[in-house]
Amino acid sequence: MPLVLTLALRNLFQDRLRFAAAVTGIVFSVVLILVQMGLFYGFGRMVTLIVDHTSADIWIMSKGTQYFEDLSILDSDMREELRALDGVADAIPVVAGFSAWIPPEGGLVGIFVIASDPASGLAPWNIVEGGLDDLAAPGTVTLERSYAAELGVSARGEAAQVRGHPVTVGPVTSGLRSFTTRPYVFADFRNARSYVGLPANLVTYFLVRMKPGADLERLRQDALSRISGIEALTPDQFRARSRNFWLYRTGAGAALVAGALLSVIVGTVIIAQTLYSSTKEHLYEFAMVRAIGASNRYIYRVIACQALVNALIGLSVATVISIAVGHLTATSIIPVVITPGLVTIAFAVTLVMCVASGVASIVRIIRVDPASVLTR
Repeated sequence: MPLVLTLALRNLFQDRLRFAAAVTGIVFSVVLILVQMGLFYGFGRMVTLIVDHTSADIWIMSKGTQYFEDLSILDSDMREELRALDGVADAIPVVAGFSAWIPPEGGLVGIFVIASDPASGLAPWNIVEGGLDDLAAPGTVTLERSYAAELGVSARGEAAQVRGHPVTVGPVTSGLRSFTTRPYVFADFRNARSYVGLPANLVTYFLVRMKPGADLERLRQDALSRISGIEALTPDQFRARSRNFWLYRTGAGAALVAGALLSVIVGTVIIAQTLYSSTKEHLYEFAMVRAIGASNRYIYRVIACQALVNALIGLSVATVISIAVGHLTATSIIPVVITPGLVTIAFAVTLVMCVASGVASIVRIIRVDPASVLTR
């Protein structure tokens, strides 16, 4: 084992209680950072949940539409115009909108209805009971298990009403939650307009599928130039627009951004204070090492090594805790999403904070006169 690492470990483990306190401070800080960033990332995923699970090359929507649940109304005759564009294989209509669910026991629950051809790429997922074929039957809708108590139904075949129209529960899903808190209810396309109060000649979106070898950007521009009052966005563009709206233009997003930034600031202060106090306790030991001829560079390496060990141990424990939090919130409205990329970022931030906090200690150590230790 290199002498630098040996000295660093001995300094850290000499007072195990102090070391445990230092690691606890780091773990708390990293958990705070990971959870806040995980909330931010989880919210970003939730606002694009439908787009992420839909297979389409281009989304056609009304001009100014910001996100999937936003108001978008298109003439159903537009389908033929889209199909006539060079490079279009098909344009599948989608009907979506807010509606009212009436449980068997009575009452009223707000829901968001979604309907399209199940083969279009916009269909319920995580189905645990039944199948997509069930939606072919008129008056059939999906049930998300996590909303069962709220909707007053719990199994296939149970009946309720949507905007006064009788419906029967078909496929049952698990984990398909809506960030708006209004349950997503997938329905058969033929009755969907009645559920959301949309006239027979209108739809909400068109999902465009391209022919093999077609130019995506050219097709987008053709659609925009030939059809007025629409926007043609790729899934990536639609995702970016939705996240930009909710994360940076609303109070909810601003709160999450502020929370993530505050967690980094608070974490930095806690880690800096913890490691500075820990290193300060060994001030005269480092001065003694300098007195016997060690260079400043050697001292830098020892403290950097201590910072790295603290960061690795703190991050490892914090990651396990954060992943556990992620599992516990997996079915919540806004889950904490912990990804390998997020852990990598947290490690980089933690390492920088640990090393940066050691800088103040290094300055203090270098200023100590090595000769002063001989008078103790």
